[in-house]
Amino acid sequence: MTLRELSKELGLSVSTVSKALNDSHEISGETKERVQHLAREYRYRPNMNAVNLRRGRQKNLGVILPNVLNFFFALVLTGIEETANALGYNIICCMSDESYDKEVAAVQMLRDGGVSGMLLSLSEGTEKKGETAHLEALQGFGIPVVLFDRVSEAISCDKVIIDDFKAAYQATEHFIKTGCKHIALVTLLDSLGVGRLRAEGYRKCLEDNNIVVDEDLIVKVVDKDLFEPMASNLLQSKRVDAVLALEEFAAVHMMMVARNLGFEVPKDISIIGFTNGMLPKYMTPTITSVSQHGKFIGEKATRLLIDRIEMDGNHQIPFQTEVVKSTIVQRESTL
Repeated sequence: MTLRELSKELGLSVSTVSKALNDSHEISGETKERVQHLAREYRYRPNMNAVNLRRGRQKNLGVILPNVLNFFFALVLTGIEETANALGYNIICCMSDESYDKEVAAVQMLRDGGVSGMLLSLSEGTEKKGETAHLEALQGFGIPVVLFDRVSEAISCDKVIIDDFKAAYQATEHFIKTGCKHIALVTLLDSLGVGRLRAEGYRKCLEDNNIVVDEDLIVKVVDKDLFEPMASNLLQSKRVDAVLALEEFAAVHMMMVARNLGFEVPKDISIIGFTNGMLPKYMTPTITSVSQHGKFIGEKATRLLIDRIEMDGNHQIPFQTEVVKSTIVQRESTL
């Protein structure tokens, strides 16, 4: 329901309806009540993006992150903030805490607050639910969106992603080139698209190198509290000479479990983890990591969004998906 549609149904001018909704003294109490009653019935919300544009408010970008404690997302946020500020924009950052409901609430809050555009990585809850109507609806409000890292094909917008399949393939290949044959995969991301892509890359690399995929070497951890016993069971029950950990927590804790069980790293077992954060650099030995270049992703996503915001409405270009190449940072946990 738009302001124009509301005014047409009421038989009043757009100006009168707008003033009534804003409780103007120029409008009678009876007309105000009539207008506001119908607005409530239709759950009408003003397009704050258009309102703020008319009022000349300062440019703001909404950012919604699944988890700020994740070093990767902290790097992305740094890239977003620096780039936005350099281009004359401010950011308003929200956390979904991996919750679909919190993500929906954050989107609505930012939308009603009149942000010029949104940058978002889907929460785990949203991916599990497969419901993206709250994001698709933003187009009707004239608010462009850029998704990064965790994205959905259901949403037509600009996107910035990592080639997760290729990154995991290359990490697995690195193990094989150093002589490893019994390569395990440990993941806490099985419910996320990025986790599944990484697992597919691992599987494909093994197959291409004529190594049979042993399902018992693939450990899917749902609860972090169960990580240590599941990792211990893996190393004690199966022959393992390498572990591909699909995020930083798994890599660091796998290192701790292996050392507590008497394994020498990398002599007995090699480890590679995703996300080139701070912890892998300070572990003993240091951990080889797949760097996803989070800050660059934040910079790229922000530039895409601002370009879309500032684009002439008559010269829109097709949405694009930018793929950022990951790199392996060699450290002491691999040969």
